Amino acid sequence: MSNALLDFSALPAFDRIQPADVGPAVDALLEKANAALETVTAPDFPAEWNAIAKVLDVATEQLGIAWGSVSHLNSVADTPELRAAYNAALPQVTEFWTRLGADERLYAKYKAIDPAALNAEQQRAHHNAIRNFVLSGAELTGPAKERFAQIQERQAELSQKFSENALDATDAFAYYATAEELEGVPADVQQAALAAAKAEGKDGYKLTLKMPCYLPVMQFAQRADLREKLYRAFVTRASEQAEGDACKFDNTALINEILALRKEEAQLLGYANFGEVSVVPKMAKSPAEVIHFLRDLAHRARPYAEKDVADMREFARAELGLAAPEAWDWPYIAEKLKEARYAFSEQEVKQYFTAPKVLAGLFKIIETLFEVAIRRDSAPVWHPSVEFYRIERNGELVGQFYLDQPARTGKRGGAWMDDVRTRWLRPDTGKLQTPVAHLVCNFADGVDDKPALLTHDDVITLFHEFGHGLHHMLTQVNERDVSGIGGVEWDAVELPSQFMENFCWEWDVLKHMTAHVETGESLPRALFDKMIAAKNFQAGMQTLRQIEFALFDMLLHTEHDPADDVMPLLAKVRDEVAVLQPPAFSRTPHTFSHIFAGGYAAGYYSYKWAEVLSADAYAAFEETVGADGQPSIETGRRYRKAILEAGGSRPAMESFKEFRGREPQLDALLRHQGMSQ
Repeated sequence: MSNALLDFSALPAFDRIQPADVGPAVDALLEKANAALETVTAPDFPAEWNAIAKVLDVATEQLGIAWGSVSHLNSVADTPELRAAYNAALPQVTEFWTRLGADERLYAKYKAIDPAALNAEQQRAHHNAIRNFVLSGAELTGPAKERFAQIQERQAELSQKFSENALDATDAFAYYATAEELEGVPADVQQAALAAAKAEGKDGYKLTLKMPCYLPVMQFAQRADLREKLYRAFVTRASEQAEGDACKFDNTALINEILALRKEEAQLLGYANFGEVSVVPKMAKSPAEVIHFLRDLAHRARPYAEKDVADMREFARAELGLAAPEAWDWPYIAEKLKEARYAFSEQEVKQYFTAPKVLAGLFKIIETLFEVAIRRDSAPVWHPSVEFYRIERNGELVGQFYLDQPARTGKRGGAWMDDVRTRWLRPDTGKLQTPVAHLVCNFADGVDDKPALLTHDDVITLFHEFGHGLHHMLTQVNERDVSGIGGVEWDAVELPSQFMENFCWEWDVLKHMTAHVETGESLPRALFDKMIAAKNFQAGMQTLRQIEFALFDMLLHTEHDPADDVMPLLAKVRDEVAVLQPPAFSRTPHTFSHIFAGGYAAGYYSYKWAEVLSADAYAAFEETVGADGQPSIETGRRYRKAILEAGGSRPAMESFKEFRGREPQLDALLRHQGMSQ
């Protein structure tokens, strides 16, 4: 087929998709989806779940898969041509989904469906659909409905531009350092920087704001002036504080307009603010409950955070000669203190975590605990470094996933899981469709034929994203909209991802996933014991940092006037929560893509909320661990069936209680993070 985006015979043809395919494919698929919408909303079309799904859901799924492929490539292989094609089609796609969600004829058809005629999965999906119609403006009429649609389209444009500015501002920065300036920076980071400069035909070492480069420089570079240079560039990205030409990526106006539109949207729907809208489909009952949860946790964590800062100040003064540390000194001080206190460094640990060995170890724990097999598979990919795998149980295909690990230009930062397609007993063919996921990270790549080395934080990130992937791929739900992560409350969706992180601290797991890059030896037990001793190093500070983001996010969407600058609110939150104040020029909100371009608006608290669930869930494994230190297969089976396989087919609290036998408790989280008395 000449247009790769219109080929649904197999997995997306990522190796053949061209920017020129986007417009024609979107036009054709929108025409098809619109025709399906007209068919099912005709007066004589039956108000039956499967009848509607057979026509409308099949057509919209094709649109979703094709547009999902374009969006994915826009995130991992951005080019000027693809970006232009994506932005040209974005308004049409947004308009369709907005109109579909607010179509009063379709809403009436769904309301006419008899829930008694549906199975339990369909009933849950039907319940969610009715709720989502209301939140999508289906009950609005006249000018209010038109305005609601305009808001959705404009928000999509603004979020995309926000994301582009954050990416471009990150990619635009480069500093070519000398060898002398890089004193203290790990050898592999220096090698990668040298190779990057050489590839451009330039002298020196190319330093960027991508995490695999930025973070090690901040932690290890002995030159404070170098740390300051990178820090200033990093915290002023996409803001009016950026130096020189980089100001053109300023996100200030976008932030203000996004917030104004969200407030207007909420008021059109009859809510006081966007925070109230956000919690409707979540576990939390109200913004007030979220704010109370965050402030309670902040109160409990504060004494530990204050001690963390006091320790650093004393160490900086006594050992490093820094009487008045600056913002760019803290990561360096923290790393030096960690090395002094626990007699090891992240750099020492990193030598044992080669990417292939880590992956093999991750697969081993997944295969053992969840009784599956992971095998290499083949599919078209968008970059040579992308791998493709299949998951099987008893020889039968359960799911598949793409794994894209290295950071590179044109790939947005961070790590994420996204769905390619969902498990679904298809109404058009009667056949079971298996789920497929994208698992994306941004790790340093290997240099000079050596395997990539991961920090322990990288390992945790990999396990985290696989937790999301397993939630998507191991589901046994056959109804598309509540299959896998579909229909799972947003503040519970991080449970499986954060749950998996715990295994990164288990000796019987780690010893199988380490091999020194030079000697091949496993991680020494003595070094692991030091890592465990340091596990909760600065846990108080880290907890308050997350609460700072979450509280700022919720107050921004409840109490803040969108006409005002957001920085005074952030300062107020920091005065209440933070134990370290960044400089006045710092502009954290301007790259806060989670809430301005990533679906976490008035929902960033979900990370801490779900940590309570995941810590308590993992406690069940701690309580049933075998004498040999291995996790209980029986507990793994119960977790798989109650949490992973159930997906969104029932409320998350019901799934949790089925697994744990009770509601979650905060104690496990505080204990895991060393903050319990």
